[in-house]
Amino acid sequence: MRKGEKYMAEKKGKKQKKKINAKKGNFPVVIILVVLGVALAIGLYSYVFQRYVLSPYSRFRASHSEVRYPDGYSVRGIDISRYQGTIDWQKVKDAMVGGSTIQFVFIKATEGVTIFDPHFNDNFYKVREHGLLRGAYHFFTPSENGEKQAAHFLRQVHLEEGDLPPVLDVEEIGRLSGKQLRKEVLDWLKIVEAHYGVKPIIYSGYSFKKSYLNTPEFNDYPFWIAHYYREKLTYSGNWMFWQHTDLGDVEGINGDVDLNIFNGTIEDLNAITIDNIKEYN
Repeated sequence: MRKGEKYMAEKKGKKQKKKINAKKGNFPVVIILVVLGVALAIGLYSYVFQRYVLSPYSRFRASHSEVRYPDGYSVRGIDISRYQGTIDWQKVKDAMVGGSTIQFVFIKATEGVTIFDPHFNDNFYKVREHGLLRGAYHFFTPSENGEKQAAHFLRQVHLEEGDLPPVLDVEEIGRLSGKQLRKEVLDWLKIVEAHYGVKPIIYSGYSFKKSYLNTPEFNDYPFWIAHYYREKLTYSGNWMFWQHTDLGDVEGINGDVDLNIFNGTIEDLNAITIDNIKEYN
C-alpha cells in the first residue's frame, strides 16, 4: 500500500471508530428517553383511568352503577327534549325516583332564533294533564342576538298561570367575550321577564357559571346548576335547582334522562310559579 493510500485508510478507519463511538454514546440517551416516554404514558393512563373510570364522579362509573340520589331533598323532577322521544306520562307520574315521585318537568322549547322542539307542544300539555308542574326552556345560541332569541321563545311558548318560570339554558360562549355574552344573556332575560312578570331561571354548568355568569348583574336571578355524579352540590352561591345526573332511569321514558332536585319544599316550589301574565309589547 502506498503512503497516500495508507493515510487515507487510517483516516477512514478513524472516522468509522468515531461513528461507532458516537452511536455507543447515544445509546444510553435513547434508553433514557424510552424509559421516560413509557413512564409518562403510564402516568397519563393512570390519571385518565383514575379520573374518568375509578373516580366516584366519573361518567363511566356512574353509567355502570345505580344512580346516586342526593340526600336531604324531597322535591324531584326531570328535564326533557326531543331526544327522549315519545313519553308515557302516566308511567312517569307513577314512577319513583330516589324514594319520591316526579313533581316537576322542564321541557325544551326553542333554540337560537329558528329552532323549535317538535315534541314540545305534546309534552307541554300532557305534563299538565297528568298533574305535574311544568316549565319551558330556551337553549341560548351565542352566535345569535339575545333580543331576537327572546322574541323567538315568546312566539312559540305560552306559559300559563301555575307554570314554573321560563328558563334560559346558557352553556356556550362561542366567539363572544365574557362581557358580550353577559350583555346578550341579559337582553333575553329582561325581555322575557317583562312579558311574564317573573324573573327567568338561568341554567348553566357549575364551571361555566363560575367562569362567565358570576357577576353582580345576575345575583337577583335564580340559578339551576348542572353538576353531575356528586353527593352534594359544592357550588357556594344561591341556587334553586340542581341537575345532579344525566343518567336517570325513569319509567315511561326510553333511555337516559336528566334528574333534578329543587332546593326547598313542594310548597316553596308552588310559590315560585307564575301568577300574573303580563303582555309583551
